[in-house]
Amino acid sequence: MTTTTVPEKGTTGAPAIGRHVRDYLERVRGGDLGALPAVIGLVVLCAVFSILRPAFLSPINFANLFTQGAAVAVIAMGLIFVLLLGEIDLSAGFASGVCAAVLGVLLTNEGWPWYAAALAAMATGAAIGLVIGTLVAKLGIPSFVVTLAAFLAFQGVVLLLLKEGTNISIRDQTILAIANKNMPPVLGWACVVAGVLVYAVLQVLQSRRRTARGLSASPMSLIAFRVGSLAVISGAAVFVLNLERSRNAVIVSLKGVPIVVPVIVVLLLLWTFVLHRTAYGRHIYAVGGNAEAARRAGIDVDRIRISAFVICSFMASIGGIIAASRANSVDPNTGGSNVLLFAVGAAVIGGTSLFGGKGRALDALLGGAVVAVIENGMGLMGYTSGVKFAVTGCVLLLAAGVDALSRKRAAATGRR
Repeated sequence: MTTTTVPEKGTTGAPAIGRHVRDYLERVRGGDLGALPAVIGLVVLCAVFSILRPAFLSPINFANLFTQGAAVAVIAMGLIFVLLLGEIDLSAGFASGVCAAVLGVLLTNEGWPWYAAALAAMATGAAIGLVIGTLVAKLGIPSFVVTLAAFLAFQGVVLLLLKEGTNISIRDQTILAIANKNMPPVLGWACVVAGVLVYAVLQVLQSRRRTARGLSASPMSLIAFRVGSLAVISGAAVFVLNLERSRNAVIVSLKGVPIVVPVIVVLLLLWTFVLHRTAYGRHIYAVGGNAEAARRAGIDVDRIRISAFVICSFMASIGGIIAASRANSVDPNTGGSNVLLFAVGAAVIGGTSLFGGKGRALDALLGGAVVAVIENGMGLMGYTSGVKFAVTGCVLLLAAGVDALSRKRAAATGRR
């Protein structure tokens, strides 16, 4: 007797949404947790702090979370490229400080226009990455040693640029606006609508292309769920940010999406596209998964390693610019203190593996949000810096432990 398989209703040849859910749960059981721990942790932390300190959910504190964690998230986004290769960059924090110092000196002391000074700062970051990457890839010096030496050296470079500790004020209004000004409320809504529409179109086009090629594709119900989720989350965020945050709106109005938010979104889209839609991105994952196999496949491993460090330091320069904007100045502590620790922690907490080959640009934002929520929430509760560091360290250790256990589980189930 011959049986005929009838496609599930509404699938139009694509797997049903239930099958996608089952596949996802199977991947989770197999050790592929992705960003799930970070998302769960973020939800739990927000719920706890909201109960203990209702002011945590106030519009002004919600906006502070974005500006507070922006620089760390941007630096973490660059670190992900290095971590994907199984390398480390301990100099990213002070590299951002060097680039911020270059920005401050050129803007304030030399009178350069903001765009020229910003480009010079970013070029400095790229040059730093080129030097570090060359030492690691061509000379074979371990990245830990090279970047530890750079970590120490860059502290001296910052002091030299700032004349042994001089604080340089940032007065350029364009640079200051990055972390201190807000978009008009109407523009915020326009960005949400445009973003959701573009995302919906891309999802539908991708599904149709995969279906035309005979590949499995997301059903329209799943696409609708993704688009709807994005619309609800982004819409709720813009709604809250568009509320008046000033205590005296007659004197000064404070509402709208912080300008730094679309800056981060653009960077996220750029690096997500690079990692998942380009041959270069596939080479990054290949080298991180197995460098020798990648070399035998014809991939220029040295070039990939060098470019990853260039991207890392370039993103550190942007993080330095954001930090200088938020502080309205540059000093010897810019990029120092806990910046590197938080940036590495953000990448790992977000789901990027310390062993290489696993990670996304989105991980930096999720992990950065967790770090920002911990620091902000515990600050509202009156805890000291010592308690904040201890809790953040425990969360980082927990994330690294989850990563290690998930890799063992994936290897045991053949999903590695």
